[in-house]
Amino acid sequence: MTTLNTTAAKPASGLLPAFAVGLLGLTLLFVAGHAQSAVLHDAAHDVRHTTGFPCH
Repeated sequence: MTTLNTTAAKPASGLLPAFAVGLLGLTLLFVAGHAQSAVLHDAAHDVRHTTGFPCH
């Protein structure tokens, strides 16, 4: 008789993916907010106003 042993993968902690997504979001905001491209900067500026984030 052949016995097949398998182990279940441990689920990732909920904190690590949340931290990674938060870091990615902050990075995108930083890059868009400091971009030299006028179109990219204006788009980020409009999003800041739409979400109610004061920018000036």
